[in-house]
Amino acid sequence: MVKTNKENLVMQSVGGKVHSPIVSSPYRISREGEPMILPATGGICYNVKIGDSCMKWVGDHIEPGVSVRNENVAENTAMMLLACIGNTAKIVSGDAKGATGFVTGGHGGIEHTLVYFDDETLEKLSLDDKILIKAYGQGLKIENFEDITCMNIDPELLEKFDIRISDEGCLEVPVVTEIPPYLMGSGVGSSTAFSGDYDIMTGDKEANEKYGIDKLRFGDLVLLRDCNNCFGRDYLKGSVTIGVVVHSDCIKAGHGPGVTTILSCPTSKIKGRIEKNANIAYYLGIK
Repeated sequence: MVKTNKENLVMQSVGGKVHSPIVSSPYRISREGEPMILPATGGICYNVKIGDSCMKWVGDHIEPGVSVRNENVAENTAMMLLACIGNTAKIVSGDAKGATGFVTGGHGGIEHTLVYFDDETLEKLSLDDKILIKAYGQGLKIENFEDITCMNIDPELLEKFDIRISDEGCLEVPVVTEIPPYLMGSGVGSSTAFSGDYDIMTGDKEANEKYGIDKLRFGDLVLLRDCNNCFGRDYLKGSVTIGVVVHSDCIKAGHGPGVTTILSCPTSKIKGRIEKNANIAYYLGIK
């Protein structure tokens, strides 16, 4: 097991409310130029869950589970930056008060923090119910791997990944597939990867099949080849990024399943180990 500085990290409250879906225009334009009316971001998704396929849904940018936002922009920015995948989330108002779940990712643009709760809790939950998150993980470092930037991941969850050190001295991380840099789309060029996500483009059916994108699930760990996310999202030959799939496939050009970064290195000190169970639902024991 790798050693981290987790004992020195701060655990701090952030929070918001269950955010309703919003519509500014009834139509979303597909990459084929077709106007479509579809479910999209926000609300409570009762039948879309971590561990499910993220590719089969009749929708656009669908967020599994519960979408949380704080309408105070500065407070929401804090939640987007500090809440990490695997952090405990607790409902503090409404009929589901006291129930707990965990953060599954952050979705940039709409600025939603995504949270898993079990089915019984979802049935009791309402729009505008308050969610408190114990934000814990930003500032995480892995001992003897100072050139690897960690972000957006709860240290306790990271330890469940069975990360190993290879004979070559690289960090070996379980992933379901590796994605080439030319398939990374919306979100490239962002100033930081410590908040939100960026998308794997899915407009090419052959590439989807070749790289196993058509089989991706919410919560899958993926390796992004030649993608440097240490300071923004950029192309850099030899760099490696590990991320978690957080939202569904999309109909829009330049978009697809969203990936929240958890590890990135400007060199090839991270290696992928292909494992079919490399999914946060598996590590957290809900699938």
